[in-house]
Amino acid sequence: MTRIQANFFLLFSGAIWGAGFVAQSTAMDAIGPLWFIGLRFAIATAVAAPLALWEARKAEAPMPKSSFRNFIWIGLALFAGAATQQIGLMTTSVTNSGFLTGLYVVFVPLLTIIFLRRKPHWIIWPAAFMATFGIFLLSGGELASLTGGDFLTIVCAMFWAIQLMLVGIFATSTGRPMALSMTQFAVCAVLGCAAGAVYEPIDLAAVTNALPEILYAGFFSSGIGFICQVVGQRYTTAPQAAIFLSSEALFAALFGVLLLGETITSVGYVGCAIIFAAMLVVEIVPELTKPKAAVAGA
Repeated sequence: MTRIQANFFLLFSGAIWGAGFVAQSTAMDAIGPLWFIGLRFAIATAVAAPLALWEARKAEAPMPKSSFRNFIWIGLALFAGAATQQIGLMTTSVTNSGFLTGLYVVFVPLLTIIFLRRKPHWIIWPAAFMATFGIFLLSGGELASLTGGDFLTIVCAMFWAIQLMLVGIFATSTGRPMALSMTQFAVCAVLGCAAGAVYEPIDLAAVTNALPEILYAGFFSSGIGFICQVVGQRYTTAPQAAIFLSSEALFAALFGVLLLGETITSVGYVGCAIIFAAMLVVEIVPELTKPKAAVAGA
């Protein structure tokens, strides 16, 4: 897979997640956030399981136990990000949540430098801030007074960044993206259902009322979306992936217009253009600045 194809996979993930934001927001009218997380990732585990089995049969060697432990760490980061975002939505607006979640585009290159000692391509920094500013404008160009939910969503952005960074490391080194996907989904399903059983009363009527959102979030947002992320990140860097995945804010606004009758302001359209420009420069500038010898040998 080429880097351009990988970035299209990531863009597709952003589109799926953008539509999923609508489902996440409406599901809690019927069901608690922890049960929603547990049930959606149980469905995602079922989606990834046959793909992981097919991958294991094709593998030339069994997967080391250390890789499985690393996948569990990714699952813990994913659960922490999903839980803080979903609980945060209970006490913050969708506008604030969409903007603050998008801060992972800045956190990823920072974490890459701090923990991996890797210096991203110079274009990542202006592109990250362009994407963040674009998301801010798309969210309306203003934030209400910060609430507890806002602070939880900032923590959520940090956990998303950690998950992105870890996927970038282990999806490439192990060559087992489906096993990684299934493991991280299973971790989220077990933790979500266990925490929900302790903290959130539930009945069959609640599950039935939230079933369309659970099915969409489980099959598409969690299953297909995160699998595309893992596959795409095998062929690009975590900072670049963060830029393309930030398109979820753009698609969330689009689906908000189509499905909920919301409107995008004129400044919001400017934000869309800035996000799109950030994705373009991340794709084009590294190619244009390649040494001639590297281009000739490609």
